[in-house]
Amino acid sequence: MGIAGFPGSGKTTIFNALTGLHADVGLGASSAALKPNLGVLKVPDARVDALADIFSPKKITYAEMTFIDFPDPPTTGGRLDERVLTQMREADALAHVVRAFDDPAQSAPDARRDLESFKTELVVSDLAIVERRLERLKREKGKERERELLDKIREALEAECEIRHLGLSREEETALAGFQFLTSKPRLTVVNVDEAAVAEPAPEAVREFAGAEKLSLVVISGKVEMELSDLDPDDRRNFEKDLGLEESARDRFIQASYGLLNLMSFLTAGEDEVRAWTIRRGEVAQGAAGKIHSDIARGFIRAEVIPYEAMIQYRTEAKCREAGKLRLEGKEYVVADGDVIHFRFNV
Repeated sequence: MGIAGFPGSGKTTIFNALTGLHADVGLGASSAALKPNLGVLKVPDARVDALADIFSPKKITYAEMTFIDFPDPPTTGGRLDERVLTQMREADALAHVVRAFDDPAQSAPDARRDLESFKTELVVSDLAIVERRLERLKREKGKERERELLDKIREALEAECEIRHLGLSREEETALAGFQFLTSKPRLTVVNVDEAAVAEPAPEAVREFAGAEKLSLVVISGKVEMELSDLDPDDRRNFEKDLGLEESARDRFIQASYGLLNLMSFLTAGEDEVRAWTIRRGEVAQGAAGKIHSDIARGFIRAEVIPYEAMIQYRTEAKCREAGKLRLEGKEYVVADGDVIHFRFNV
């Protein structure tokens, strides 16, 4: 998940608060060859915690996500640097941090304007790639299908329509994958606000734009999250309650990022380990088995599946079986979010 935004939006502050790292913050502060900052975070999952209470395992393992913060040079003129745009193409999805807090060193925030400008920069960057490729295709034969598809993409981008809105077929998406178009990536809007607004909805103009562009929204205060990151869990929760937050903004951000990537978790549970395994939505049982080990997928016999709710209710596999809540599923079973699975296999 790439954390992106214009210089001064506070994206590196949010990155530090999320990861516990200490990347340089401030306009142009990060200048070491413009290297992205990397941090790995555990995805909060109350289901893992609940299963751990039942099984008291030796080990607890949550799903993980890698977050990338893209530092800006000091001379971008308030725009996205071309090198940063290139780095952003490596991310699976983008979290766009938009400034909605006051900063004496900057002009008054205008989140709606920044959202529109950010979209425009992504569109222009993608359009340049399309036009360069179409120019090359004029000299190549036998590429009519690619040319037709890119003409379709160019028309959309010239109309300021992002590629992710086009409803492309799986075949078309595969054909375009190598271009790593920025406007094809899932995008989350992170509204970085002052402490006083941390429990309030995003500004109406921002919500209107997000609705029109089908963008998910998370309101967060980078400054507050930095303060919270130094507290132990109990003090942190009390501070969040004092701010009027029903749940952690940090956790909401991580969970929204996980969902944006079309990811979910199936679970394994026992005395040795309770673990969340990351898969794409729509994954079948044999593919899920391969996430644990390729031998399990190769020698797949069946999946013993217990819905999470049933496991919490009956608390043991034996009682779930007696209650008829344990199902035997084959290779093509589409795994549901939160399924507790035991795979039978033979190699």
